[in-house]
Amino acid sequence: MPRRKKTVKYFPFKRSVLKSKTFYTQGQLKIIPLGGLEEVGRNSMIFEYDKDIIIVDMGLQFPEEDMPGIDYIIPNISYLKGKENNIKAVIITHGHYDHIGAIPHIMSKIGNPPLYTGCLTAALIQKRQEEFKNLAKLNIQIVDPRKKIRLSNNFQIEFFRVNHNIPDSFGVVIYTPLGSIVHTGDFKFDHNPVNDEPADLNHLAQIGAREVLALLSDSTDAEHKGHQISESKVGEELEIIFSHAPGRIIIGTFASLISRIQQIISITEKTGRFLLVEGRSMNTNIDLARRLGYLKIKPKTIIERKFLKKIPSDRLVILCTGAQGERSAALMRIANDEHRDLKIQKNDTVIFSSSVIPGNERTIQNLKDTFVRQGAKIIHWQMMDIHAGGHAKQEDLKLMIRLIKPKYFIPIEANRYMLEIHATLAKSVGIPEGNIFVADNGQIIEFKQSKKVPPEILGKLTDKKAPANYVMVDGLGVGDTDNIVLRDRRVMAQDGMLVAIVIIESKTGELIGSPDIISRGFVYMKGHKELIERIRKKIKKITKDKNPRSRAFDNYIKDKIRNSIGDFLFTKTRKRPMILPVIIKV
Repeated sequence: MPRRKKTVKYFPFKRSVLKSKTFYTQGQLKIIPLGGLEEVGRNSMIFEYDKDIIIVDMGLQFPEEDMPGIDYIIPNISYLKGKENNIKAVIITHGHYDHIGAIPHIMSKIGNPPLYTGCLTAALIQKRQEEFKNLAKLNIQIVDPRKKIRLSNNFQIEFFRVNHNIPDSFGVVIYTPLGSIVHTGDFKFDHNPVNDEPADLNHLAQIGAREVLALLSDSTDAEHKGHQISESKVGEELEIIFSHAPGRIIIGTFASLISRIQQIISITEKTGRFLLVEGRSMNTNIDLARRLGYLKIKPKTIIERKFLKKIPSDRLVILCTGAQGERSAALMRIANDEHRDLKIQKNDTVIFSSSVIPGNERTIQNLKDTFVRQGAKIIHWQMMDIHAGGHAKQEDLKLMIRLIKPKYFIPIEANRYMLEIHATLAKSVGIPEGNIFVADNGQIIEFKQSKKVPPEILGKLTDKKAPANYVMVDGLGVGDTDNIVLRDRRVMAQDGMLVAIVIIESKTGELIGSPDIISRGFVYMKGHKELIERIRKKIKKITKDKNPRSRAFDNYIKDKIRNSIGDFLFTKTRKRPMILPVIIKV
């Protein structure tokens, strides 16, 4: 009797449940990162099979040091232009701004497709939407991690809970006709989390047993060895500080670290103290999380500012935004003596319960110095375990790979340096080097089925790229600040600017009076009178060089002043200020 052919379930769709290994599909799966693969932030990933598209995350990136005036950066969605009707869903893994921050700027431009996420994340998204006027209502679907969701003929998704430092954090399994893709989102393994359940390792192992095609895994903490510490360990260390602090305790942390905020609230209550919350975003997030049941707070724990003077110093905890040294945040205003009701006292203990975002080191050091000069004691995460990162370290990253057992591995959500370290970790646990794709933003990864028998799903990191350049948000402007504008700002920040105002008689072209010179950030004019006079003389000479009736006269004079004065100033000062000529005809 001939042996029966073994059937293989490729993906959970009716038309393929009983397809054998000789089943062929001409479809192609594309994975396209719009951000998050060359920076920490701006996380957004496109998955495209034939014409169907889903998007995972829409985050923002905070500006770099050489981006003066920029509020934040969002993904470039040019690739989606003309494909709006093909977008079946947006999936948001958790409620941090580097994953939700671009939603108000993008959703209406892509047809406002259904948005799938957790309950707390949905509330944070809705709250951010309220900050933008005239936006269409979002079609938010609250997910149940125990259920699969069919999005189209080519996409079905399943969520799995992960630990992070905000509740309702999920990874997602994306089922396609070519196989399943696992996107971890931000994650760590915390076996004793706060107000959350430990990661379900059995569920992850079950997912891995289904022959996962590719794993996209968080790389943010890939350079650090060992395991990420538990949030409960942070609570133990904070309790020691609270028990021995002689005066007020001032804590700076992220408003989005809901688990950390719960720890602070619980220890405040346990040690018989009262809590004052400072910072708009901190108050907003606490109100949201409390209303949804993600924070447990006793009725009299949080006090209003008007009762501040009635609380003894050794019974007061002040929870603030501004641990990254933000200029207008509560912690910075307290340090600079700009807060209306709070000033540093001699026995204060100031706790920085967060790690330092790269680029903020100098600002935070200056903030610490300011507190110390005023008599406060500083405690930060390098002194005690008062901050647990939300991202898996090397041993947990390797565990995720072992549980999922993917054929292909794609490190995501970090700078290139961290992606490469994560790639090396994957290789060390058995992923073939040729099956590890370290991509750039915009670089398209393709998967398709081979024509040999039995067929095989093959992946490739292509040379093709989707637009992934920065889209900068500057005030109310989105995308209207380009590299030329930034270059001008950098010039003004570095060498200042010089304005030359020239008044000319419109008919004769003769100079009226003497050119006015204005210096901003270049030189102090009263201290450089000789230099300013030489500039005036050169401008007088330049204005005599051409017929004022020529249509090109104004532009000619402006260019001549800009180039001639620019070269002159560089030879005399070794500075290149921005030169702004202004021609006024009377």
